[in-house]
Amino acid sequence: MKSLLKIGLLILTAVVWISCEGDYRQEATGGSGQVTVMMDSTQWDSETAEALRETYGRWVRTIPNPQPLFNLQFKDFQNNDELERLKRSKNLIVAAPIDDSTNTAQFIRALLSDEIESQVQNGESFAFPLQDRWYRNQWTMILSAPTDSALAEQIRNSEKTLTDHLMEKEFARWKEEVYERGEQTELADSLWTEAGWKIRIQHDWRKSIDTTYTDNGEENHFFTMRRPLPENDRWFWAWWKEDVTDNSFLDDEWINAKRDSLMEQWIRGTRDSSYVTTEYRRPVETESFEINGDLAYETLGTWRMTKDAMGGPFANLTIYDDETDRLFILEFGQFAPKYDKRRFVRQFRTMLRTFESDSTWQGPTQ
Repeated sequence: MKSLLKIGLLILTAVVWISCEGDYRQEATGGSGQVTVMMDSTQWDSETAEALRETYGRWVRTIPNPQPLFNLQFKDFQNNDELERLKRSKNLIVAAPIDDSTNTAQFIRALLSDEIESQVQNGESFAFPLQDRWYRNQWTMILSAPTDSALAEQIRNSEKTLTDHLMEKEFARWKEEVYERGEQTELADSLWTEAGWKIRIQHDWRKSIDTTYTDNGEENHFFTMRRPLPENDRWFWAWWKEDVTDNSFLDDEWINAKRDSLMEQWIRGTRDSSYVTTEYRRPVETESFEINGDLAYETLGTWRMTKDAMGGPFANLTIYDDETDRLFILEFGQFAPKYDKRRFVRQFRTMLRTFESDSTWQGPTQ
């Protein structure tokens, strides 16, 4: 969506000035996963409102109890005090047709420059993201088009770009929260020195398995950590292999088959012959992208314990480093029946995105 990064010059100037001078304002308010939608109450049943629900509020089915991607709260304002309260929202969407007479439409026109407003009226642009516009740690998206139906169509056609933009902000926030109590830099550094890769590790994770084994005459490596807390057991495992010169076999089918074979061998239950495996009766979704220039596949879904009534969510990252011909599979899992899974899966996805591979890797330091 080429228009996503187009914003008014006055808005851009304000953001740049804040970043250069230091931001001492109050922090935006709102819970994780909450989105305030500023929209005139007469339009809460409009095509645009429905498109927003389908896009930002669509159901996430890769967790045990499906939840919306974001919890949307539609809000209107009638005076400046109500407007100021809405402007404190941590995640804020402001949506209205550009020429409407509503308060929200007037607010949008006041934010956009004449040039940008003209682009909206001509259907050339419709989405304008703002960072920290009124408060610290704030994400705002201005959405406008000539008509309600045109705006709804633009939102639906750009669903992934729009939601990815907000999700990246959420990952940045989770990174701050996850590691604010400290992290195990020594363990991460030892992984970097001895294995040529690392992720950032929270302060209270415990290393379990760290081994090299032979499979079909080839050397493989396996590493696990655990964070066992009452009623909230979390684990991490990583597998990697050297001298993988061809990655053409990589797809979601191979990734899940390999994950299952590794978990059957290494991620065992307390009962005899029980182990963690993928729950294929629920959605399992894989998406490819790049991390630090490396090809990566993120797989999200749920697991189950064979021969036991246990299950939970997982987040997996499979990465190929073409500079060193190494293939990595990293995964977080959780068993926590009483806890909200959406927030923890987003923490897992955040931590996986801290992965780094040593592009100069030639083996452990002697």
